[in-house]
Amino acid sequence: MSNTKTKIHFIGIGGIGASALAQYYLSQGAKVSGTDLLSSEITEMLKKKGAKVVINPKNQRANSQQVQNLIRKADLIIYSRAVPENHPELKLARRFRKKCLTYSEALGELTKQYFTIAVCGTHGKSTTCAMIALILIKAGLNPTVILGTKLKEFGDSNFRMGGKPKLPTTHYPLPTDKVLIIEADEHFASFLNYLPNVIVITNIEPDHLDFYKNFKNYLKSFEKFVSHLPKGGILIVNGDDKNIKKIRISNFRFQLLKFSIRQKEAKKLKKILKVPGKHNLYNALASYTCAQALGVPNKIILEALSEYKGAWRRLEEKEIKLNNRKVLLISDYGHHPTEIQATIEAIKEKYPKKKIWLVFQPHQYQRTFYLWNDFVKTFRELKIEKIVLLPIYEVAGREKKLLKKKISSDILAQKINDKSHKAVFVKNFQEAKDYIVKHFTGEILVVMGAGDVYNLGLALST
Repeated sequence: MSNTKTKIHFIGIGGIGASALAQYYLSQGAKVSGTDLLSSEITEMLKKKGAKVVINPKNQRANSQQVQNLIRKADLIIYSRAVPENHPELKLARRFRKKCLTYSEALGELTKQYFTIAVCGTHGKSTTCAMIALILIKAGLNPTVILGTKLKEFGDSNFRMGGKPKLPTTHYPLPTDKVLIIEADEHFASFLNYLPNVIVITNIEPDHLDFYKNFKNYLKSFEKFVSHLPKGGILIVNGDDKNIKKIRISNFRFQLLKFSIRQKEAKKLKKILKVPGKHNLYNALASYTCAQALGVPNKIILEALSEYKGAWRRLEEKEIKLNNRKVLLISDYGHHPTEIQATIEAIKEKYPKKKIWLVFQPHQYQRTFYLWNDFVKTFRELKIEKIVLLPIYEVAGREKKLLKKKISSDILAQKINDKSHKAVFVKNFQEAKDYIVKHFTGEILVVMGAGDVYNLGLALST
């Protein structure tokens, strides 16, 4: 897929993964098109880079002449696993007998062509990926990077096209001069499509139980992914994580390395990191261990990590004005109970005397249902002033109607208030904005969630 005649069409091109892959193909000279339900800063960025993007609300134009022509002319169709099999565009592509790959299948093909470093785990994938990428760039390895977030260092993009290293390949013990760094997402067992040379496991906690059904199956998927490592590969794991210890690792074929908050480098890293929180220290330790295994000198590793300023929607700070006074707005992608707790702890560590309000948008009915008790416990125990809960963000193609009758953000607020009277439910962004403008008494406003809640932060900024 590397010449100008190649035509690739994405169904759901605005997704954080698909958009990075689309940029890869554009950089290779392919003609890229795609559709998405909503316009966004990502779809606008893709247009500027040369992609043909059709905004297609509710798939109304699936049979339009424009979309038909794009699909008919395409050599390859790439779609998200969230796209159902009866999606009009996917049905049209199959009718035209087009080659159709999921995003992870397409990315899996790339991993066969590169020396691939894959970062997996329940939390911390994006940050760890970004840290490893910045270290290897500073070390002269010039990697190609496909991220699940945007980096300022990549021109506010989630993609970086690499190339030949700036140093001779003999400088580092790599079998090829083509290096790829990716996030290996476990949802739908997507990472089982990848064939990496290095795997980093940040941590493991129950998640995506709508797909896996139970934690045992979730653990097994990580075991299977580890088995993809070739002879001479490298596995890097969090040695402090109790659940990683539960996965069966046969390390006779590859090198097994562990990182721990107790290792001597942890104190040095904590002093130099600009991003707060114990979870970010773990991410830095994972990155440090990975770079060391690839032969990067300690001096370069520490320099790169000391310069890392964070990523889009990962403890992203901005000063705004609310009721004519300065307020620190922090936007974060966290959507799992552990991530919520870690994020708030990191903020309190950096700003110990500040009063904090949290606006949270639960992500997906299934996740909220399966982790319900953890959400309730986490929110009750947060030592903050106020929790403003938005309705649950629905993910197209993944929701079960039955769950909508069983759970809601309104019920979640009631459960939290059984033990602590600090939660309030609001029906939409406008109601949230009105409530905050009228009642806000804090000094820090955290806007958190994996859906479109960041748009509320943008609205409060204007």
